[in-house]
Amino acid sequence: MFYRWLFFILLIIITQWYCFQSIKTVFQNKLIWLIYCLISFGIIGNFLFQALNYDRSEGFNHAMSYSLGFFISLFIFQAIIIISLFFEDIIRIPQAIYSLFNQGFNGQEYFPQRRKFLSQIALIMASIPFGALMYGMYRGKYNYKVMSYEIEFDDLPNSFDGFTISHISDIHCGSFDNYEKVKYGIELINKQKSDVIMFTGDIVNNISAELDTWKDLFSELTAKHGIYSVLGNHDYGDYMQWNSDEEKIKNFENLKKIQQQMGFRLLLNENDSIRKGDETITIVGVENWGAGGFKKAGDLKKATSGLSSKEFKILLSHDPSHWNAEVTPSENYFPLTLSGHTHGMQFGIDIPGWIKWSPIKWRYPQFAGLYKKAKEYLYVNRGFGYLAYPGRVGMWPEITVITLKKKGIDV
Repeated sequence: MFYRWLFFILLIIITQWYCFQSIKTVFQNKLIWLIYCLISFGIIGNFLFQALNYDRSEGFNHAMSYSLGFFISLFIFQAIIIISLFFEDIIRIPQAIYSLFNQGFNGQEYFPQRRKFLSQIALIMASIPFGALMYGMYRGKYNYKVMSYEIEFDDLPNSFDGFTISHISDIHCGSFDNYEKVKYGIELINKQKSDVIMFTGDIVNNISAELDTWKDLFSELTAKHGIYSVLGNHDYGDYMQWNSDEEKIKNFENLKKIQQQMGFRLLLNENDSIRKGDETITIVGVENWGAGGFKKAGDLKKATSGLSSKEFKILLSHDPSHWNAEVTPSENYFPLTLSGHTHGMQFGIDIPGWIKWSPIKWRYPQFAGLYKKAKEYLYVNRGFGYLAYPGRVGMWPEITVITLKKKGIDV
């Protein structure tokens, strides 16, 4: 452990010294040097303090979240500078070696001076993502966007042509720090006046008590055919250190109870029907099922018990990896699956009709938006809240409105 910390400290010192060269080349004012050093070491010092004092029994608090956010921003800023200076040094080092062999050890400076314009370019390039990440923490995390889609199905019951769904996911209410902004988000959901609201998990970060501040506000959500919900990986309390198994179980039961009090119809590997006239659609909800090391409590067989292949089914499953792994290979046909989980990594480039990219795509092929395989659709919501990094850049918090259409029916 000692050597690990020693290596980490040495790495920080070397990194800061290297980045400082760019600051020193561009700015001659020593006050600016001092300000840069104070900010840089202040961010690093605060992050280390929060990390060393992190208590798993209390969960991820706001102080830890913001220290991580500033640390990530600084890390990316400095990484871009280091990469830029490294390419310059690929030229400077051979020049220095050449000068050394030709001039000998005569006390002269062998390294060529850094080119000011290259350091200026490096600082400008580094400032762009740094500024974006700062904006993401200040405003981006509450920059709610309504994404509207119309999806046609051959087998949709005629009565449900034009039926609307407001889909939200990943509330993570323990991360919120602005009541008025969240209230605006709730009002925006209700403003859509959808026939039903569907929530696909992760209502908390870790503990049910996070809902105490927000349950009354989320109880204001309303839709003609109610609100359906499922559990996400964070809802089980698996990322907390509990004093006993009984305490963990009590927390989990309380979370389910609060959802019921809020008016959410929580589906735990079960199904329910929405009726219009003589026709119905079936809402199937599974507990969390995620590829890799994530919890696999979802049970499609149990959730579809008693259903026939003829019924039009909408599946709520938190993790989109479930779709490729179990849903599409299933003998059951699910015309539409709604998921969340990825948050779009809370960072990316998302211009509808042009480009949709995030580093999370290398982990989740279906990471945000609408996907189709044969006749089955998957929609991955980018999330209503945020986790860890207290912001969003490009992948804004999302309210999805999906209109179901019967193929062949003209309005």
